[in-house]
Amino acid sequence: MPITDLLVRNAQLYPDEVALVEINPAFEPESRLTWKEYSLVQPEPGQPFRRELTWKMFDVKANRFANLLLTRGVGRDDKVAILMMNSIEWLPIYFGILKAGAVAVPLNFRYTAEEIKYCLEKADCSFLVFGPEFIGRVEEISDRIPGVRHLFYVGEDCPTFADSFDKMIAFCSSHAPEITLSEEDNAAIYFSSGTTGFPKAILHAHHSLSHSAKVEQAHHGQTHDDVFLCIPPLYHTGAKMHWFGSLYSGSKAVLLKGTRPDWIIRTASEEKCTIVWLLVPWAQDILDSVDSGKIRLADYSLSQWRLMHIGAQPVPPSLIRRWQACFPGQQYDTNYGLSESIGPGCVHLGVENIHKVGAIGKAGFGWETKIVDETGAPVARGEVGELCVRGPGVMLCYYKDETATAETIRDGWLFTGDMAMEDEDGFIFLVDRKKDVIITGGENLYPVQIEDHIRRHGAVRDVAVIGLPDKRLGEIAAAIIEVKEGMTLTEEEVNEFCLTLPRYKRPRKVIFAKIPRNPTGKIEKPKLREIYCGESLVEQQING
Repeated sequence: MPITDLLVRNAQLYPDEVALVEINPAFEPESRLTWKEYSLVQPEPGQPFRRELTWKMFDVKANRFANLLLTRGVGRDDKVAILMMNSIEWLPIYFGILKAGAVAVPLNFRYTAEEIKYCLEKADCSFLVFGPEFIGRVEEISDRIPGVRHLFYVGEDCPTFADSFDKMIAFCSSHAPEITLSEEDNAAIYFSSGTTGFPKAILHAHHSLSHSAKVEQAHHGQTHDDVFLCIPPLYHTGAKMHWFGSLYSGSKAVLLKGTRPDWIIRTASEEKCTIVWLLVPWAQDILDSVDSGKIRLADYSLSQWRLMHIGAQPVPPSLIRRWQACFPGQQYDTNYGLSESIGPGCVHLGVENIHKVGAIGKAGFGWETKIVDETGAPVARGEVGELCVRGPGVMLCYYKDETATAETIRDGWLFTGDMAMEDEDGFIFLVDRKKDVIITGGENLYPVQIEDHIRRHGAVRDVAVIGLPDKRLGEIAAAIIEVKEGMTLTEEEVNEFCLTLPRYKRPRKVIFAKIPRNPTGKIEKPKLREIYCGESLVEQQING
């Protein structure tokens, strides 16, 4: 079935029940009231810090945006990009795009103006919906994206080069458009990237999204009474597909705009959250705040919090042991996935397998896995090979890239590019990444982009960027730099040279050394990781 059917069903079954809550603690007023109590008081001028949306209004807002798109000439399979921070409008906009028969294209909020332009052109986007945080970046490219026919702005003080989303949907019908959808229709394009650093456009059909909702509910057992706390950005398949468990069960979800430990704990307490998905750094920060006394758990109501799960990066077993000691009543789970497999769930640990922390698990609900050698033949248990997955959530293709699609999907199997091994009990451990993407705090860094920038420095002969293990972020980017003969270069000079990079792309560590290359001229990054990491990824996971 198309994923939109679940929204329609919830609007019919639970029209007046809360579907979404948005909390922006940065605008918290000085009050001893709970956030929910204060939101019922006459709001003061300024941005509200707590908003609610019922399932009925969720569906109505989606219908209105779908009808707005149709009045602007959107056609079936037209691409509509979303460039917004998490907000209560994000998901209704996403579903409005789908209801219009169009394809939703979520964009990473970290993208530079040129990266936004690249993605809009790569996906053939005809429309762009953006929020106030992106006015400058969109204005910079607004006259250089001729394929984009309409710009919709969500927020106050609409810029002159865009149309006001809020004003325009107010005059649109709240009834569902007469668009027939099937599970085979195209639904969404998500962007990913390999070692080249150039994002690939990943096309998924409705059946992929619907299956991910079933997977999430099957793995974590969401009921109508659960409350899911969603913190990561909704452009990411991980956040969205975990929320799909709430969509599937018709239960409430809370969008928290911030990652401060006290905000997370207070939200879980006041909103009665039962399921919370964290990244490693956030879990680490919470534990450190508890240990330091900045957070007193006795001040909060957390007995209903039944499940904490982590994804998007390797999870240190030592962290989970600390978490269980701090929160002994909670279950723990982890999922593995990638955007090509519609996010988390193609491999799943399971709450019953806490003794296997460090593994990513076994094949998830409706999925198959295998580990193969370079010829595509399965390897024996205990041997390292490339992890492959197969199931209803595999992407249709890399949009407009037949070569990359053929390399990645073979006989229905998705070759993940991740090296893994299976132990004697059938649990899969990641060993290394075939792709050299660095995952830091759940975000992808593409080494070639950082390398290309550093190479511009006149004193640099060669450079390689790798990920080093980090207790809080999972990995950090380290730049190994080979200086030209007869020249000098300091770490301070490198850091200053990298100030023109976005903050999250700047290397956290600089090492001066010779760069090893193989006979074909390729940098031997596995050798660098062995030198500077000291142990393989699987050893780090097992040893914690």
